[in-house]
Amino acid sequence: MVLWLRSAPDASLRLGLISSKKVHLRANKRNRARRQIREAYRQIRPHLNGQVDLIFVARRALLKATWNEIKNEMHSLLTQAGLLAERPKSPPPQEAPNE
Repeated sequence: MVLWLRSAPDASLRLGLISSKKVHLRANKRNRARRQIREAYRQIRPHLNGQVDLIFVARRALLKATWNEIKNEMHSLLTQAGLLAERPKSPPPQEAPNE
């Protein structure tokens, strides 16, 4: 999988997907690759920050990858691009006020 970033005044973390016939000659296989990328992005999207549009290019290896490999690859690409927000640390537990 390859990640391209598009900076523009109207950019807002929109998703673009490319899966050409180099991925597979059968359309159903290319569509499956796009669905997997879309679902992985849907799960990671709340943790992203930035003002860019994302374009993911599917590669042939995506068809044989497991679900965890796909999510890890996307997480790695987004981390390298500096788009993943730090997960907020949970605040320390507060004691109940004495009444």
